[in-house]
Amino acid sequence: MKSMTGFGKREALSQGTMVGVEIRSVNHRFCEIMARLPKTFTSMELDLKELIKQVCERGRVELMVTVNGGGSGTKKVVQLDRPLARRYVQGLQALQRECQLSGTVDVNTVGGFRDVFSIIEETAPIKDLSKVVIGLTQKALGDVEKMRRKEGAVLQKDLTQRIHTIEGRLRTVQQRIPVALQASSVRLKGRVAKLLEGQSVNGDRLAQEITMLAERSDVTEELIRLQSHLAQFRTGLKAKTPVGKRLDFLLQEMGREVNTIGSKANDGEISAEVVELKSELEKIREQVQNIE
Repeated sequence: MKSMTGFGKREALSQGTMVGVEIRSVNHRFCEIMARLPKTFTSMELDLKELIKQVCERGRVELMVTVNGGGSGTKKVVQLDRPLARRYVQGLQALQRECQLSGTVDVNTVGGFRDVFSIIEETAPIKDLSKVVIGLTQKALGDVEKMRRKEGAVLQKDLTQRIHTIEGRLRTVQQRIPVALQASSVRLKGRVAKLLEGQSVNGDRLAQEITMLAERSDVTEELIRLQSHLAQFRTGLKAKTPVGKRLDFLLQEMGREVNTIGSKANDGEISAEVVELKSELEKIREQVQNIE
């Protein structure tokens, strides 16, 4: 079992260019992948998303690729316009002779002319960097997978304990049902006697009413279905494939059964157990929302 929460980050220096890949994963009903790539790598988006889908079947995954700390894979190069520099030197020397000027024409003089030097940006070979990005993405996904499995194991342990707690409370409810039915029968007889105020009572009719009350208050079927859901939930916790949606469905069904038990069982102790069962199911629901 895996969680949908994970994080992975890898970096590498290639041909003087720092390349970084960061992947974040959080819970989501479906598989949603958001990619932020430099313009020079937009053609790789589909391939990178396919890599992610092989690891993350559910969850909202954010992929961010950076080059040169967020640049576009370029580096600045200084270029010298040699023909222009020579013409500057020749022109200055000619002016010096004609005007009989002192001094020398040196590199400091020529370097003062801004148009002799220019700065251009060279793009690093995209093909080579693409291989680096693919490799870093695979490694970052490995980190994400490791974290998702580790947190999944923690969730599995917690949910197993909570299911055990629910089963214990259901046993309490089962043990209480006969007592609750007997108490309901005594209350019904008392009410009838008070209404009739000493008049004779039709025993068969009273017995029939008590039987109907018992049928309406019987929660045996709900308990059996609830126990079946719990057994399926336990099995799901041990599954190797994504089970988040299945567990969420089973929780909904368990919630319905618990609500029915609470409405049918006219007993204070059972009602108190139902409140605790609902509370435990809600805690489980919060955890299940993060299971893949």
